[in-house]
Amino acid sequence: MAEAEGAVVRSWAGGPLDRDVEAAIERLARGDDVRRIAVMPDVHLAADVCIGTVVATSHTLCPNAVGGDIGCGVAALAFDCEAGRLADERAAAAVLAGLYHSIPLNRHVRKRAPGLSPELAGRPLSSPALEALKSRDGVLQAGTLGRGNHFVELQSDPEGQLWLMLHSGSRGVGQAIRDHHLARCVVGRGGLRYLDATSGEGADYLRDLAWAVDYAEWSRRTMAVAVCEVVKEVLGCDPDEPSYVSGNHNHVRRETHEGEVLWVHRKGAISAAAGEPGLVPGSMGTHSFHVEGRGCAAALCSSAHGAGRRLSRTDARRRLSAKDVARELRGVFFDHRLAAGLREEAPSAYKDIDAVMRAEHQLVRVVRRLRPVLCFKGV
Repeated sequence: MAEAEGAVVRSWAGGPLDRDVEAAIERLARGDDVRRIAVMPDVHLAADVCIGTVVATSHTLCPNAVGGDIGCGVAALAFDCEAGRLADERAAAAVLAGLYHSIPLNRHVRKRAPGLSPELAGRPLSSPALEALKSRDGVLQAGTLGRGNHFVELQSDPEGQLWLMLHSGSRGVGQAIRDHHLARCVVGRGGLRYLDATSGEGADYLRDLAWAVDYAEWSRRTMAVAVCEVVKEVLGCDPDEPSYVSGNHNHVRRETHEGEVLWVHRKGAISAAAGEPGLVPGSMGTHSFHVEGRGCAAALCSSAHGAGRRLSRTDARRRLSAKDVARELRGVFFDHRLAAGLREEAPSAYKDIDAVMRAEHQLVRVVRRLRPVLCFKGV
């Protein structure tokens, strides 16, 4: 796309953008203090700022350029056994049943909640209301998966080794932090809301955001441990602890690019500095990738965070059927009772992940391509 008035806009979309997406990015580029924008191949429309967008500012913070699921990200871990062990449907069913028992989709029953780590519990948030939410929902939702595109997936690498991939975020607390600070923002050009990074409000947002990022990572770790226990019990396999990698795709942090110190907001994009490991999931039924960043300065050292939606959730529900879901997930073990509710997550509701990876060959190098074997998620 052409550079809009204001920010320098560069795109790795791999083709023309949808009209609504292009209009949203052009509006964003006219926002106060927006210096640079990098558009990822998985870009798609969302409220205020598109998912799959990297926004750099010099002195302002834009909560909507991070989104509500602060710290949402993906983790991966290898096991010391072959993925072919899950070809036995009884074993696969036992693993799926174990995941249902060990990883709640919404919240824990209070008496079974793992509680927060002492480090997270001891870091105060910026308002009494957020503190109260942390102590209530933050505790009950820690180590829970959430719904939508969040998942636990067991995968096979090209050598047949079993891997875990897990996608989750900061749950209700992250959204509450975003909403709390949006109410304190200044409304600038194009409707973009922002905080002065040097102000007290800006410092409060950064402190709360850092808490949510750490909470989301701790939650992923907690669930990864639960998955390992299930896999050990059913398959007798141990995790390869050094293989663990995790990263998030909704954050803002201070970075230097081409000699300029900037606040880099990533909303549905991962950091891809030179040599940095990263994870790019596909969709249910399609391949996922382990990658290594190439440090592309023009892209603000960023990469796509996944396949990106091709159909809105409404369109997917209207166009796809439960039979379509079952057909598209042939070869992947999942709970067929949920097929109708998973229409929004069908592979055909997402972009072609291989096309996404081709479009961003300047941004990352593929380390490993994995195929899904078993998928656990909620509706």
